[in-house]
Amino acid sequence: MPQARKIINDPVYGFITIDHPLLLQIISHPYYQRLRNIHQMAFAHLVYPGAVHSRLHHSLGAYHLMCMALAELKSKGTDITPDEELGAKLAILLHDAGHGPFSHALEQELIKGAHHESISLMIMQKLNDELDGQLETAISIFTDQYPKKFLHQLVSSQLDVDRMDYLNRDSFFTGVAEGVIGYDRIIKMLAVKDGNLVVEEKAIYSIEKFLLSRRIMYWQVYLHKTVVAAEKMLIRVIRRAKELISKGEKLHAATASFDKFLHLSGDKIAVAGLLDDFCRMDDHDIMATVKNWCDHPDKILSVLSRAIIQRKIMHIRLQAQPIDEAFRKEKSKEIAALTGLETGDLSYFVFGGEATNRLYNLDNESISILYKDETLRDISEVDNALINIKISEPVKKYYFCWLRV
Repeated sequence: MPQARKIINDPVYGFITIDHPLLLQIISHPYYQRLRNIHQMAFAHLVYPGAVHSRLHHSLGAYHLMCMALAELKSKGTDITPDEELGAKLAILLHDAGHGPFSHALEQELIKGAHHESISLMIMQKLNDELDGQLETAISIFTDQYPKKFLHQLVSSQLDVDRMDYLNRDSFFTGVAEGVIGYDRIIKMLAVKDGNLVVEEKAIYSIEKFLLSRRIMYWQVYLHKTVVAAEKMLIRVIRRAKELISKGEKLHAATASFDKFLHLSGDKIAVAGLLDDFCRMDDHDIMATVKNWCDHPDKILSVLSRAIIQRKIMHIRLQAQPIDEAFRKEKSKEIAALTGLETGDLSYFVFGGEATNRLYNLDNESISILYKDETLRDISEVDNALINIKISEPVKKYYFCWLRV
């Protein structure tokens, strides 16, 4: 008979209790265990050396917060059946199962148009088949098809346990104190009104701190200029490899699964038929391959690969105003002279783009504050709100990278 209960020691929350044999089955599955080898924050450890925690750490942390949130809502009289409780826990445990190597950095490079949410759903559906339909409720909650909307909102919304954990956990492992949030107070103030997740009035300042912490973490950590440059370099390594393959050159990855994805062509690829191969890949496949390419005869591929392995990350400018065209031309000319590359190939070593972050998305689900008189107001509309309409507008920054020589 499967083990019914297990505790896991987590550096952020202490002991996390796994309280159902089905949860233990999922955690033990190879599809889930692979998350151990995918960095939660991709290349952030190049700037913050402690940021080496994994997607598995994060999903367990989000599961723990889900347990706390469900217990709090039940204590306030919200009707949550044992099946719904288990479904919500399974949904959050598997919400990131569809992340590929280096998560968001390579999300559109390995399979065009396939987002990690859709692959997470495929994984849940396959596990559901293996486990004789025991994930039906979890899938319904994950896809927002379940009648009780607040269960999906706990998994995915402006104020979900996913965000609460990654802000808390990422600030812990990076040492960036600005990301610390009052997750325990927020969870204590959660309630359900008209079937939707709301927050009691007493948590207004904790919510504002949560939103501001998220913005600070994006610009200080997730979109740190060195992290952006490293991720763009890795993308260009993959693109160069695919370009060489398309020209008929024999080029191989370090593992069979990654090799299969490198040789895929076309925009419409059936991910379902490649799910097992996808779930065999993690960060190790990519980095072992990049190591192998450090001595490849193709100059572009080898220079970029060595730069990543040796942490010789490209120079980068990240600023609020568009990059000056004269500066672009100057750097392009400089790198062209140093490398002897033609204009077409120069884009591997000199390139620019935009990075955008939104503090609060009014077009998406809002965060509703529940007042003592039972009225609801959006967090952006409360008296003396720090989070107002203007702050909810997206912030755009422009980046420009060039080869470090």
